[in-house]
Amino acid sequence: MAADEEPGSRHAAIAAALRQQIESGALAPGSALASESELSEQFSVSRGTVRQALANLRSGGLITGGRGRRPVVSRSALAQSFDQMISFSAWAQSLGRKPSARTLELARRPAPAQDAHALGLEPGTAVFQYRRLRLLDGEPAMIELSTFIEAVGVLLVGCDLDGGSVYAQLGLLGVVFSEANQSISAVAASAEQASLLEIPRKSPLLEVTRTVFDPAGLPLEYSHDSYRADAFTITIHNQVALSRSGVGLTLVS
Repeated sequence: MAADEEPGSRHAAIAAALRQQIESGALAPGSALASESELSEQFSVSRGTVRQALANLRSGGLITGGRGRRPVVSRSALAQSFDQMISFSAWAQSLGRKPSARTLELARRPAPAQDAHALGLEPGTAVFQYRRLRLLDGEPAMIELSTFIEAVGVLLVGCDLDGGSVYAQLGLLGVVFSEANQSISAVAASAEQASLLEIPRKSPLLEVTRTVFDPAGLPLEYSHDSYRADAFTITIHNQVALSRSGVGLTLVS
C-alpha cells in the first residue's frame, strides 16, 4: 500500500506528469489518454487516485471525456487555473506563448473605498495602483488594474512593468504572495476598454477580481483583470466525493 500512502500528493504528481506531456506536445490535442485502468497500472496507484488526477486536468480545461470514455486532450488545451497562484507571464510562457505588457499608469494615490476594504485599510490610505494592457503574441488579451499596499507598491517604482512578471520581480525583492481569493463576473466593455482590447464597445468581458495575501494572511494586492470574452472561456469541473471543485479560465485557440 506504499504507492497510495499519500493519495493527495500521488494524484497531484500524476496530474503534473500528464500535464507536462500535454503542454510539451507529447500528447497532441485530440489524442486519447490511456484508460483509467492502464494509468492505474502505469503509476501503481488505485483507480480512485487516477480519477482525482484526471479531475484536476479537466478542471483546467486540458482534457475532456469521462464516465467510461477515455479522456481526450482538449483541442483548446490552454488553461489558466484559478486553483494555482501563477502569474500571467509564467502561465503564458508555460504554454509556449509570448506575453508582453504596456503600462498605462502607475501612481501613488488615496485608496478608493472598495480597494481599502479589500486590503483592510482605512479609506484614503496611500496605496500604489497600476494599469497594464497584457498581450499574448502581440494581441491584446487582458487589462490589469492592480492596487498594492504602500509597502509593496513602492517597490514597483524599480520594477520593469513592461518587461516581465511583476510577481517574479517583487519575489526577488522579498515579497511573498501566498494565496488568493478570486471571483469571476461578466461585464460590458467600456469605450476605453474596447479601444485598448480592440473589440466593439459593450462587448462582453470576463472580470476576475482578486485579493492576494502573504503567508501571514496580510492582504497585499487587490486587482481587477478584464479578459476578452471572445478569447477566453471559464471551465468548471465538479465531481462527487472530491473535497473541492476546479475552476479554470481557458484561452480559445
